[in-house]
Amino acid sequence: MKLYTYFRSSAAFRVRIALNLKGLSYESVPIHLVRDGGEQKKPAYRAINPQGRLPALIVDGPAGEAVLTQSLAIIEYLDEIAPEPPLLPTDPIARARTRAAAQLIACDIHPLNNPGTTGYLKTVMGQSSEAISQWYSHFIRDGFTALERLVEPGPYAFGAAVTVADLCIVPQMFNARRFNVPLDDFPRLIAITEACLKLKAFADARPEAQPDAE
Repeated sequence: MKLYTYFRSSAAFRVRIALNLKGLSYESVPIHLVRDGGEQKKPAYRAINPQGRLPALIVDGPAGEAVLTQSLAIIEYLDEIAPEPPLLPTDPIARARTRAAAQLIACDIHPLNNPGTTGYLKTVMGQSSEAISQWYSHFIRDGFTALERLVEPGPYAFGAAVTVADLCIVPQMFNARRFNVPLDDFPRLIAITEACLKLKAFADARPEAQPDAE
């Protein structure tokens, strides 16, 4: 497997955790999201992922190499080819709740705070750094307020087993801290993150542990 990644990409962070949990080896291919206007925008990477987003995972398929995109789709693929440890509960209601928590981050919080959105606010909409920081903080805190109520007794987001929800929470908490978003109102999310980072799979996936970390 070959993972196109960037050390600070929270979506790639999710997939790195999943690969580590499953014990799957992979080649890391860094794509710098800032250098030279963003390597993800270049034709070479667009030929791999037309959306120009990270991550992308190259896997062996029946007809040769296949390109998988979108972090949650990749994580569910990994869960299907390497079922242990499972990242989704077996109970249908528990599965739905776990997916909902993951999607709250991946679909609602993250898209409003990724470099594409904040870069557009700055360069096209002419917003100041202060205004963009307020935007960033507002949408993280708004989502975290709901998520704090949705998670269940730990140590992880939905009990004693790590799920896809944890794979989304930890990277988003890293982003929130990087941009100095106040987190005192979210003790459950803080505790979940601390519990997860005690696991080697999470610790090894951290941005600062990546080969391309700056």
